Amino acid sequence: MNHRRQLIAASALAALGTALPQIALAQSDYPNKPIKIIVAFPPGGTSDVMGRMVAEPLAKALGQPVVVENVGGAGGVIGTERGAKAPADGYTLIQTGVGQNAVAHGLDPNLKYDSIKDFIHISHVHSGPNVLVVNASQPYKTLADLVKAAKANPGKLDYGYTHAASGHMAMELFKQTAGIFMTGIPYRGGGPMMTALLGNEIPMMFINQDVALPHIKAGKLRPLAVSSLQRNSLYPDVPTVAESGYPGFEALSWSGMSVPKGTPAPIVAKLEAAFKEVMASPAIKQKMEGNGFVVPVQGAKPYTDFVASELPRWTKVIKTAGIKPQ
Repeated sequence: MNHRRQLIAASALAALGTALPQIALAQSDYPNKPIKIIVAFPPGGTSDVMGRMVAEPLAKALGQPVVVENVGGAGGVIGTERGAKAPADGYTLIQTGVGQNAVAHGLDPNLKYDSIKDFIHISHVHSGPNVLVVNASQPYKTLADLVKAAKANPGKLDYGYTHAASGHMAMELFKQTAGIFMTGIPYRGGGPMMTALLGNEIPMMFINQDVALPHIKAGKLRPLAVSSLQRNSLYPDVPTVAESGYPGFEALSWSGMSVPKGTPAPIVAKLEAAFKEVMASPAIKQKMEGNGFVVPVQGAKPYTDFVASELPRWTKVIKTAGIKPQ
């Protein structure tokens, strides 16, 4: 029996000895085939635009084609689940954001993935504020006007939201921070919600800064505040919520790139270096800033730390507001 065990052990070691050089070779010549980015939303949205924007320069940096696969559904959760189960070989990247990495955990304690345990976070891609806008016919000229009206008429002021989107989270955080009660009107998608706002069916909402801008320029909407800590380049004359009397208030829309946990360290290092190169490109910076986004601090550690900080913050907002999964 001992002799048999020794033979089995020797065979296993021999097999391992053969496999190790192959594994090392696979890592050293990475990438040697096309790379896929899973974007956890349908085509056309901000996450899709950002994923496609970085795909081409990433392909140049890595020397292989980079293709985008849209896997929408459940607020990005379905695509993120698929990404978590993908082979950990560096050939499947997952672009996710605040919804999948933070909000989803607060909504569903039985989520089938863990944003911290199941992924290696490679790089922040974009960050941008929501802007609190009102229909131009509304009387509110400043954030203080709105808060005063809300406190004088608890529950009588309405706002629009799409469930668990970044604008929804920004409004819930603002209500909790300002100590006001307003009534949310749910919409299935930003398009119908914007139509309702432009038609004055609802007086206000938080919405991504790039989406709001054309309607503000047309004089149909009035911006009261942006939700970033610093003023936004598209809205230089619009104050932040923080400087309007609520220091530290911040509610961002953001996304970044990750790979499944277990991806070898040399591959992670190559991807991190490639993303640093891509995001430092003047062309990328110009495209981002032209739409009111910013290029966040780059690197795997800063992005990982950022994701880890967002998760408990939005979980607390969701629990306080009593928001449930749909």
